[in-house]
Amino acid sequence: MIQNDPAHDFQHVMRVYKNAEFLCENESVDKTLVLMAVLLHDIVSLPKSDKRSTESADKSAQKAKLILKNYSLTDSEVNIVIDAIKNHSFSKGKTPNSIEGKILQDADRLDALGSIGIARAFSVGGNEKRKLYNPKDPLCTSRNPDDKKWTLDHFYKKLLILDSLMNTKTGKKEAKRRIRFMKNFLTELYREV
Repeated sequence: MIQNDPAHDFQHVMRVYKNAEFLCENESVDKTLVLMAVLLHDIVSLPKSDKRSTESADKSAQKAKLILKNYSLTDSEVNIVIDAIKNHSFSKGKTPNSIEGKILQDADRLDALGSIGIARAFSVGGNEKRKLYNPKDPLCTSRNPDDKKWTLDHFYKKLLILDSLMNTKTGKKEAKRRIRFMKNFLTELYREV
């Protein structure tokens, strides 16, 4: 696994795996293909500060295709896994074609939410040397979020809207639950600053 981002390490992959297993329980899906895509989805992960970071999904898909040649999969099955990996990333703004890809995308997005999502956001922010929050307007009430400068702004730019981008009913329900937790965190943070 090629990674330089503390939020996209092997622990992340295993949490996404667990999320995917949970989501597969409520969908008619080829679970094996979903889990293959999960295990390979961030095999290449460039740091968020790298101008090529949006290429991580494509690079992961290329590397995954080479790995999948070693397994007895049909061309159709390989294409499902590759499409899932190519199109799972938030930054690409795409929705995967298959239900397997949609589950990978939901499972990956769930890992950006809740208590783990909070920890990941601040881990990446620290790694990228970002300030925690804008002291004049920590909750982005009168300005546009700038998550390249302020870690907390990432909540407003991306994390708190992920429930509206989920593909499955189960994913949406779980995303809403995790976002409620994050909003409680933000309420407490605002009290403290």
